[in-house]
Amino acid sequence: MSRRTPVDAELAHKLSRRSMLGVAAGATAAALLGAAAPAASAQGRPQGDPLLPPGRLGIQLYTLRDKVSTLGFDKVFAELSAYGYDEVEYAGYTQGSAGAITLAQLKQLTRDHGLKGIGSHVGYYDDNNANAYTFAQNLTKVLDDAQALGLKHVGTASGPFRYGSTVDAWKRAAADFNAYGAAARARGMKFYQHNHAEEFSFATDRPGVRLYDVLLAETDPDLVFLEMDIYWAYVGQFRFGKRADGTPDTFDPLHYVLKQPDRYPLFHVKDGEHDIAARDGYRMVDVGDGDIDYKKFLSAVTRTHGGRRDHHWQVEHDQPIVDSFTTARRSAAYLHTLRRKGC
Repeated sequence: MSRRTPVDAELAHKLSRRSMLGVAAGATAAALLGAAAPAASAQGRPQGDPLLPPGRLGIQLYTLRDKVSTLGFDKVFAELSAYGYDEVEYAGYTQGSAGAITLAQLKQLTRDHGLKGIGSHVGYYDDNNANAYTFAQNLTKVLDDAQALGLKHVGTASGPFRYGSTVDAWKRAAADFNAYGAAARARGMKFYQHNHAEEFSFATDRPGVRLYDVLLAETDPDLVFLEMDIYWAYVGQFRFGKRADGTPDTFDPLHYVLKQPDRYPLFHVKDGEHDIAARDGYRMVDVGDGDIDYKKFLSAVTRTHGGRRDHHWQVEHDQPIVDSFTTARRSAAYLHTLRRKGC
C-alpha cells in the first residue's frame, strides 16, 4: 500500500481517501448501509443523517500531551473547540511548563471553551509505590478528583494483569474492578476499563479461554463498564486469532459491543493501515486514513437501544506523531463527514 502525503490546511475539511473511495464505489457503500447515497448539497457537503451522534465527539487528551505540557489546557481547548469537539477525556490534570492549575480552574476552562469532561484515565495499580496515584493505592483521591471535575466516568487504561495471566488471576482483578465500580457508583459515576490488544490473549493455564471473556464474565455489568479501543481490539483480532497450538479462534470486536451495548459507554476511535509485516498487523494513522471501517462500526452501534444514541466517541492517537493538532483536526473533520446515507 502506498504512503500518503500529509494533507494541508486547505484540505482539512474535505473527504479522506476512504470517503472518496466510498463515493466512487456508490453502490458498494449503499449496500453496506442498506440505502442509496444522496446527492451532495450546493456547498458540496454530504447529506443524510450523521453517524456521529450530536454532542458526542471527544478526544483523549493523551493525544495532545505535547501541546498540553507546553501550551497548557487553555490553548489546547481553544483549538479543540474550533475543530468541532464536544468532549474531552483527561489523561492527567497537570500542564507541565504551562504552570500550575487547580481542578476548579481546569473544570472552568473546559466549560469556558464549550467542552465537557466525560472521563479520565488513571492507573490501576503500582505495587512498587504505595503512594502512587492509582485506583489500588488511592481510590478515594481518584474519585474525589473525578467528582470535583464533574465527570460521569472514571477509569483505567491499565490491563487487568496485576496478578498474572491465568483465569484465577483475572478473577482477582475482576474483584478489584467490582470494588472500584461500587465505589464509583456511590459517587454517581461509572468505572470503566480501556483495552489494549493483550486483553484478547488467552489464559496461560487454559489456552482455550480468552482473558477478555473472563473479565466480562467476572465483573458486574452494573458496576464495571468498558471503553473499547477499537484500533487495539482489531490488533487483538490479528494477533490473537489463534490459540497457542495454532487452532483458529478469532472474534469480531463489533460483536462484543452489539452483544452488550450498555457496557460500552465510551469508545476510543483511532485508525490503522493494514501491514501484515508488522507485529500488530496495522500501522497507526489519523482517523479516516486507515482501513478500519468506521462507517460500518458507527452505524451498527448507534442503531442499538432502539435508536438511542448514548455512546461517547473519543479520538486518540497514542503513538508519536508529527503534529498532534493536525491529527486532532483531521480526525474530527473525517468523522463529521460520515453519514448514514452515503459519504
